[in-house]
Amino acid sequence: MAGRFAPRSPRAAVRDGMPRQALAPGRVRAWVPDGPLDLGLVLGPLRRGPGDPTFRTMPDGSVWRASRTPAGPGTLRVAARGGEVRGEAWGPGAEWLLEQLPRMLGAEDDPSAFVPRHRLLAVTAHRRPGLRLARTGLVLESLIPSVLEQKVTTLEAYQAWRLLVRRFGEPAPGPAPGGMCVMPAARTWALIPSWEWHLAGVDNKRASTILRAVRVAARLEEAAGMEPAAARERLELVSGIGPWTSAETVQRSHGAPDAVTVGDLHLPGIVGFALGGDRYADDAEMLRLLEPYAGQRHRAARLVLLSGRVPGRRAPRMAPRGIERL
Repeated sequence: MAGRFAPRSPRAAVRDGMPRQALAPGRVRAWVPDGPLDLGLVLGPLRRGPGDPTFRTMPDGSVWRASRTPAGPGTLRVAARGGEVRGEAWGPGAEWLLEQLPRMLGAEDDPSAFVPRHRLLAVTAHRRPGLRLARTGLVLESLIPSVLEQKVTTLEAYQAWRLLVRRFGEPAPGPAPGGMCVMPAARTWALIPSWEWHLAGVDNKRASTILRAVRVAARLEEAAGMEPAAARERLELVSGIGPWTSAETVQRSHGAPDAVTVGDLHLPGIVGFALGGDRYADDAEMLRLLEPYAGQRHRAARLVLLSGRVPGRRAPRMAPRGIERL
């Protein structure tokens, strides 16, 4: 790490249009990817809704993330200029975040391993050359919001994540945009009272799953160093974590290109419609259609979603339950 990170000068902060409080220097790393890189496509799956307190996209295209790393809380700002990516980080976790920066931006991902078998995916891959699969190296920060998304609308899940992180997290270190927070530590999640889960709209089943997970947080974080299949097996040892949740987690923590999500309410119909003209496809049919992409099924599913070819809606959206009002 020596020699790669240097304090950022106050004038550089002003030149980049950062907020006034950015005069506090961070640690900086510059990295040149080996191909096209679209920050929005790569980091977008890490955002849990437009109001996610741990994620912010700025008008200049830069992305801010607040994370709880093995070294402690940290804030990371990532900006792409020309062919170079510049990361700046603050807090106890700053050095860890900068060390992980290339992996997070898909340095270990290999888009060339994907061979299109459908014209739709070939065209989409050609139009989206900057798509890489992010690898955060952090399990809980992907697992907990994935549990919150079980069997509820995305609006409910995003609201629960936003409320709980703001209520029990801590302010993001450094000159982060206003309102950004680092998610709570495992012990803090374990101490959240039952009524606070209820007020956030989280039912007992999902809350209990999160409580079981954070009690073995260290063992789950070890899964970041495992192969995706082994990591999923370890996650699924926790009652309440099944194939849907483990896939959604390792897609982000490991950048797993083959971790296709099964058990999703919408994805089988979307994939079925795009690749086979079957809007009523189930998981089995989706997996059959994705079989030619073995090893790259998650990437294929992402390209389907990016293609924009989705079946028209034939029923109203599922209404939020709003259990916090009960």
